Amino acid sequence: MKCTILTVGTEILFGQILNTNAAYLSQELQKLGVDVMYHMSCGDNPSRLKEMLAHAYHDCDAVITTGGLGPTQDDLTKEMICDYFGEKLVEFPEQLEILKGWFERYGSPMTTNNLKQARFPEHGTVLPNPNGTAPGFCIEKDGKLIYSLPGPPREMKPMFDDYVAPDLKARSGSALYYKTVKTLGIGESSLETELLHLIEGQSDPTLATYAADHECYLRVASKRGSKEEAEQAVEEMMTEIRKLIGPYIYSEEGEELADVVLSRMMKDGISLSCCESCTGGLFAKEITDRAGISAIFDRGIVAYSERAKMQELGVSAETLEKYGAVSEETAREMAEGLRRVSGSDMCISVTGYAGPATKENPNEPVGLYYIGLCYRGKCEVFRYMNSRPDRAHIRSRAVREMFTLMYKALFREA
Repeated sequence: MKCTILTVGTEILFGQILNTNAAYLSQELQKLGVDVMYHMSCGDNPSRLKEMLAHAYHDCDAVITTGGLGPTQDDLTKEMICDYFGEKLVEFPEQLEILKGWFERYGSPMTTNNLKQARFPEHGTVLPNPNGTAPGFCIEKDGKLIYSLPGPPREMKPMFDDYVAPDLKARSGSALYYKTVKTLGIGESSLETELLHLIEGQSDPTLATYAADHECYLRVASKRGSKEEAEQAVEEMMTEIRKLIGPYIYSEEGEELADVVLSRMMKDGISLSCCESCTGGLFAKEITDRAGISAIFDRGIVAYSERAKMQELGVSAETLEKYGAVSEETAREMAEGLRRVSGSDMCISVTGYAGPATKENPNEPVGLYYIGLCYRGKCEVFRYMNSRPDRAHIRSRAVREMFTLMYKALFREA
């Protein structure tokens, strides 16, 4: 089955809201074996909406719309769908009672324009919405299928999961299964080269490489008659992939690097502390975003000034004067000082120039940072130079490299 996702709302075209609905629906439809052919977005314009429906149905069997089911005059999705299918828009008495009950329950007045939310295509099937006042609906006519869902994700997602997904699963006759393989230490071109004979000869499963922020991903997908068949085909392909790029793989389940690292530390009971200068607590935030991390995370110190580095971590004044706050020596003394005060199994430090350069220090090498890592009796320092002069990117990249070093220490020990 081929499908188009059509999101309706001028606010999407203006960039006032992020179109997360299309991303969510694409991910879920692929799991059902439904091929998404197009993403379309349309403002609250009747003629253009009809044009997009005509275009979508030229190539597809089904269309899923989101948005335009509200009570105001610019909510015209139902009207245009009825016009396209030659359907009458009629009031459904049972939906009117449900709508009245909603307003009574919350003590809000029901205005006249809300009545349109109880009107649907005459031969349509209503999709209940317990999370809002705008029910969805579906129509099947002349071999074409449309599902119209509300725009707010908190309403759209449950409606899709509860009603649309089971219906499409029964209709599709196939299932897709895929793995997202994440790698470290290999670029996209090198990754493709290593897998080239598998990629060139692919039919099913299919392989696709793509670059993400600071790493590369590989998607391995199979579409078969059942999920079990597809899963088996992917696993057989994974056996070959592991032989070729196994040392670079850090996750076969699409996990984030931080999750892989911290899960391993929690499993093994490895305690952790960190001290940050240029990242200003971003690394500690990444850690404490994970539930249950208090089992291993002892402390995070933001030692931004030289005085803080001396007082909190015992960095010597001589080191700061001779080598500077951004140096291998300072990063080492930060990590070693943290190990002394915390006693954690793993201690990690970072200091650098996030930029931009100031008038007082115009010659700062923006993008230079050092990471110190103390683990299992060793303390090593690593130097990095980020050529992209963007403060947010430099800080984000430094946090990423901290987790990379931790991963290597945990999983790639000699």
